Amino acid sequence: MKLTRTLALLLLALAVYYSFKSLMPAYKGNVIVDTGSFSTENALKHVKQLSLQPHAVGFPAHTNALAYVIGELKKMGLQTITQEGYTAGDWGNLSKATNVLARIEGSEQGKALLLMSHYDSNPHSSFGASDAASGVATVLEGLRAFLEENKKPKNDIIVLITDAEELGLNGADLFVNKHPWAKDVGLVLNFEARGSGGPSYMLIETNRGNGKLIKEFTKANPKYPVANSLAYSIYKMLPNDTDLTVFREDGDIDGFNFAFIDDHYDYHTALDNYDRLDRNSLVHQGSYLMPLLNHFSSADLNDLKSLDDYIYFNVPFFRLVSYPFEWIWPMFALAMLLFSGLLVLGFKKKKLDVKSILIGFLPLLLVLVLNGLFGYFSWPSLKWWYPDYKDMLHGFTYNGHTYILCMVFLALGVSFWIYNRFKNISTSNLLVAPIFIWLLICGLVSVYLKGASFFIVPLFGLLAAFMVYINQEKPNALLLLFLALPGIFIYAPFIKMFPVGLGLKMMAAATIFTTLLYFIAIPVFRQIKAPIRLTIFAFFLFALFGISAHLDSGFSKENPKPSSLLYVYDADNNTAKWATYDNRTIAWNGQFFGEKKKPVSNEDSNIISSKYSTGFTYVAETEPKPIAGPRIDVVHDSIVGTERIISLCITPQRDVNRLEVFTNPIAITKATVNNIELSEYYLEHRRYGKLITHYVSDNDFTEIELHIAKDDTLELTFFEASNDLLTNRQFSVPERPKNSIPMPFVLNDAILVTKTLKFE
Repeated sequence: MKLTRTLALLLLALAVYYSFKSLMPAYKGNVIVDTGSFSTENALKHVKQLSLQPHAVGFPAHTNALAYVIGELKKMGLQTITQEGYTAGDWGNLSKATNVLARIEGSEQGKALLLMSHYDSNPHSSFGASDAASGVATVLEGLRAFLEENKKPKNDIIVLITDAEELGLNGADLFVNKHPWAKDVGLVLNFEARGSGGPSYMLIETNRGNGKLIKEFTKANPKYPVANSLAYSIYKMLPNDTDLTVFREDGDIDGFNFAFIDDHYDYHTALDNYDRLDRNSLVHQGSYLMPLLNHFSSADLNDLKSLDDYIYFNVPFFRLVSYPFEWIWPMFALAMLLFSGLLVLGFKKKKLDVKSILIGFLPLLLVLVLNGLFGYFSWPSLKWWYPDYKDMLHGFTYNGHTYILCMVFLALGVSFWIYNRFKNISTSNLLVAPIFIWLLICGLVSVYLKGASFFIVPLFGLLAAFMVYINQEKPNALLLLFLALPGIFIYAPFIKMFPVGLGLKMMAAATIFTTLLYFIAIPVFRQIKAPIRLTIFAFFLFALFGISAHLDSGFSKENPKPSSLLYVYDADNNTAKWATYDNRTIAWNGQFFGEKKKPVSNEDSNIISSKYSTGFTYVAETEPKPIAGPRIDVVHDSIVGTERIISLCITPQRDVNRLEVFTNPIAITKATVNNIELSEYYLEHRRYGKLITHYVSDNDFTEIELHIAKDDTLELTFFEASNDLLTNRQFSVPERPKNSIPMPFVLNDAILVTKTLKFE
């Protein structure tokens, strides 16, 4: 019996490990594959060539990336075309996008399958190896392998490598709303990245139900599906931002996103390079594309719309498991019925008593509250203890995975320690509270978050274990482990998924899921005759990983600290200042502030737009330099009826990358920028003072026409930026040290000129 219990405990730990290991394939370097198979080595060659330099829109290397994509498609014998034009998207981000398109003719008439990724990188320092050279490489290599088979697809296959995705999904907007091929598309497969590693998650974009999409995806049978309807439900509630979103919103075209999100600290940084791309993640992308390409190139794409939604989740050995939403309440009712019947049976057999059951709720509530609080306050505590973490705007540190392990073992230690205090309560009585709380959770998600209704599946295993304890004096530990396996395989990956995907601020999700998984495994843990050892071991690992995280809390060449520096010149007043977004400057940028350094108030910090509403933290006055501001010509200013129409042309007088225009808080009834009309919805609800951000290509001008009430006073503030602070000859900014990188998500390494124009 002792050997069986020990074996069960070891197998439980192995099952947790396997729940993560089984999510994705492993990269095997230099493996020779058939010409008709996806070669990761070939895909890596594409990634390397596409990520030699940062290649954001308007940057010199952008044209190199464009030429490479066109060249590789032509090597396959495909006729390529480009689509170029201005768009502003839904967020007022104007850019000139250049999409690359190719088409493989099918043997039958019907909707086309579209393969998509984007070739631009994020401004200004990202090499874009993962985001999204990996996606482009997946599409290029998948196409090569498919064409090598010389099979004629039934459906047309459209290849769309979009541009300016990073600026506002502009390339997708250009295609969906202005290209004639858009009306032919029946389904989209989009390959993306939001980090540099980890499993690739499948997410569906649809305006209706997912039923038929899930059925067809299951028929395609990819070997390593990582997907669940909880993520799908959450995704549908969030303001999504991939190219595929434009297809759904503007074209009512369904599709699948495939994106890996781990190693999030590399996202949109100079670390998003060829060397740091997880090869396993690239293999995973290929393992999706090939079966889906083969299936959907011949499937009926005219009939993918559905009013029905499906619950789905991945589990080892069974891949993707799914069932219709109609099963939610019958399954919940069955669980309630089984629980009620087992309670009756337990009281009848005198295995249960009311007092012990009520006492059993005490440890459950204690561990839930304590572990929830530990998780909730962990990230604020870490930022207090390590202030430099505030400058990692991703919210996920280089040692973030170690912190997750640390908090998982703290949650386990707390759970073991508290439940050990109640070892005199029989396991049968102790299981009532966990079953009740799981039933409560399943009931709530069935009402408010239906996609998470698969939570009830492992509950049946817990109910079965409850039945075993009611009927047996000495249950077999291996049987109890078997009944806990569904919970381990389904829930364990969630412990990591939430803090990885949403940042360490979501550490509470990790500790809560650890606690809930502990409840599932209570029947196994109660078999251990010396539970204090598990408590000590859990707290030991908590301390060990805590020490390890502390030792890795500094910055280095491999894990550099983000830093920022801007020179801001006020052309109206001929004054200048240094500015930074850093909460703690380093020697490199700190030298420019000195005694003149002063903190910036919240009201004055957000003078230009940035992700996460990040604003300046410190400024310091400095000597103005002769930086040429934009030339602003008033082309037209007239009153027509109750409206005043003002036309402007803003022309750069130096090489610039970005022009941002803000207005005072007045109503703008109509706005056109470079002949692109901004939507009424954007003007009324989304702009927050910003009129437009123009990501400039070829130092192009910006034409603006505004319609306002004739009695209103209009004030325009122009922010013209160039990312050349470190190379401009008028400045002597030294090279950034190797243990630092440009801070992402903000304007950085830039010379910013501000100018104001008033129309009374």
